[in-house]
Amino acid sequence: MKGHKRVPMPDADPDSAEFLRAYAEALSHLKGQPKAGERHVSGTISAGCRAYLASDEFLALAANTRNTRRRIVEKIETDYGRAILAELLPKHIRQDLAKLPPHPANARLKAWRGMCRFWLDAGLIDTDPAREVRRRAEPQSDGHRPWTRDDVAAFRAHWPVGTAQRLAFEVMHRTCASIADACRLGPGMVRDEWLTYRRGKSGSEAAIPMLGGPAWFEPDEQLTRCLEVAPKHMTWITTRSGAARSPKAAGQWFSRACTAAGLPHLSAHGIRKHRAAVFKENGAAPEQRMAILGHETEGETARYSRSAELRRVITGTEVDNSPDQSWQLGRNGS
Repeated sequence: MKGHKRVPMPDADPDSAEFLRAYAEALSHLKGQPKAGERHVSGTISAGCRAYLASDEFLALAANTRNTRRRIVEKIETDYGRAILAELLPKHIRQDLAKLPPHPANARLKAWRGMCRFWLDAGLIDTDPAREVRRRAEPQSDGHRPWTRDDVAAFRAHWPVGTAQRLAFEVMHRTCASIADACRLGPGMVRDEWLTYRRGKSGSEAAIPMLGGPAWFEPDEQLTRCLEVAPKHMTWITTRSGAARSPKAAGQWFSRACTAAGLPHLSAHGIRKHRAAVFKENGAAPEQRMAILGHETEGETARYSRSAELRRVITGTEVDNSPDQSWQLGRNGS
């Protein structure tokens, strides 16, 4: 098609079914895309999308959120880039979302809302059309199934100390990190026997005792045993060659490990949910659970942002100063 990049066609008769299917697919792919060399015309949704992706508002989002948001914004640009931004109305956004199931529609609505707020503040539009668009109702779901204590025992029985699968499990079990965050964790983040890191999804800080811990944490030596025999790398969860695993590939790899252990219904995220349930069951205060899991509201971020403050919350000195709650971090947790 003139003005667009060339798309290779199959070496077949132009009238054949194979060639016609490929040609139709190529036309569908190019539909709505700007021509080669075409600029983002001022005043269009395309120009607005580009401005948003370069804005402080977008760049201030957590890395994982930025990656997801960018994909959605670029899809919006592909679909509606040539439309005039000032003519965007709530009904246009509703029509866009109506084509999607509830969950992806709500994710796309977040992108529309973020862009519209930016466009309004930047003076590119006079009113916020996304403000009048409501979220879609989503079916109730428990999401990832939490592990049970029996599941933990079964996984450990199948994958012995010394295997990469067991090390990955113990890293997530001890730190309560998501698989995406666990792939970034390593010895360089441990100081004075405490692991501290910022969650990729929210940017909030979490702190975890690497040795010992309060009773509600149910500390054990499983991760220590795994690390003693594991190869030394920058990160704990690695490929056979020692390279850090990507979160997506690691999630699929760990799901296969669960299946091999006879736990096909479980995933990495269920470990985090299991640990959160255990902490609550054992009587941990909300502030203590949030400090371990990195679940912080905006108000709590200021209060618990520093590692030392997170440690005081976990050890009980800001929650309960009774002798039963206070503890000294040591190899035996005593």
